[in-house]
Amino acid sequence: MPVDTVTNAPAATILSGMRIFDGINGELSVGHAISVDADGIITAIGPVAEIEASASAGARRIDLAGSVLTPGLINMHVHFGLALPGAAGDLVASGTDADLLMVMADSARRTLLSGVTTVRLVGESKYLDFALRRGITAGAIDGPRIFTAGHALCCTGGHGWDSDALEGDGPDDFRRLTRLQIREGADVIKVCISGGIAGEHERIDTPQLFDDEMEAVIQVAHDWGRKVTAHVGPSSTLDRAIRLGLDCVEHGYELTKETTELMAEHGVWYVPTITVSRCEEFFDEQGVPAWMKERALGAGPRHWESLQNAIGSGVKIAMGTDMPPAAHFEGTTATVREMEFMVDAGMSSLEVMRSATSSAAELVGDDSVGTIRVGAQADFVAMEGDPTADIAQLRGINWVMRSGRVYRDERNI
Repeated sequence: MPVDTVTNAPAATILSGMRIFDGINGELSVGHAISVDADGIITAIGPVAEIEASASAGARRIDLAGSVLTPGLINMHVHFGLALPGAAGDLVASGTDADLLMVMADSARRTLLSGVTTVRLVGESKYLDFALRRGITAGAIDGPRIFTAGHALCCTGGHGWDSDALEGDGPDDFRRLTRLQIREGADVIKVCISGGIAGEHERIDTPQLFDDEMEAVIQVAHDWGRKVTAHVGPSSTLDRAIRLGLDCVEHGYELTKETTELMAEHGVWYVPTITVSRCEEFFDEQGVPAWMKERALGAGPRHWESLQNAIGSGVKIAMGTDMPPAAHFEGTTATVREMEFMVDAGMSSLEVMRSATSSAAELVGDDSVGTIRVGAQADFVAMEGDPTADIAQLRGINWVMRSGRVYRDERNI
């Protein structure tokens, strides 16, 4: 189990002895040190002697002894208050707001310790995600940096209506619901435009919003400087949304080659969440009903084909799991397993690492995360092997820093 070794950062921290993947370049940098200030910002990167010469006398020094250092991972499809249909979800949903917030805080802490230092939340309940973000920002709660959509939006009886989504009908309703999320501080708007695997009275290919409703969400969000991401399964529904200006696709269970070509043409991002159609063991642990398990696993072949179509079309891809990022899954975490699946589907290890670092940062619109450069946040993970050459090396993450603070250290030193 991870050892929580939170350390208050001194005036400065000097990291040395590592090979560096900066989030972009395929060749690891060697012989360089990194200086981090008391606010957790990278202030200098350069030859070890040069960095040491400029360091203050009281600087903390960490020798990573040959480890590979990468930006902290960014998971772009997270629900900290996940409550799937079934026994485990019913237990979460039956608690008070305080109970749910504690569940979310525990998931946030586990996520950070697993090496995910930034998340994009795409649907939570009762605006508790904003309270959690405030707690993490204030240092009262250990967790990753949060970008959030607030509540997801759906039609009456639409996908997620019985968990985190707010229901509306007609363009006026959807304009108001979008503005409500922005009022609370949403960074992105999430809208459910088709059915999915977790709705009992729907199918994956059930269209759920009319064009004027989708257009209302997209127009308001764009007017306020927010991107819109859509839960969507079939190409027929997605094609309409793309032409209306959609920015990003979640899941995309049934994407044809024609649709992924359209996505690439319009610069629409894709967050595949490929784990959710192949995580039978997780569904059993959650006690999900037979209908949901059958639908999810049955979607697997088409979902896999969708990801391969997106890769072949050159669609911009960012990593996200939908499963809890730190959930144990096939000998590792859901986050790492998702990234391994992406390689199996045809991406290179380097491309997948970018999808969870610099590319994800591009999608959330914040260049202070996702890369190792002067001025960026000191969010790092370390491991012995090189994940840009073999993504499975992420199974060996043994050191985690966020904003200059060490939260996990399991190195054999």
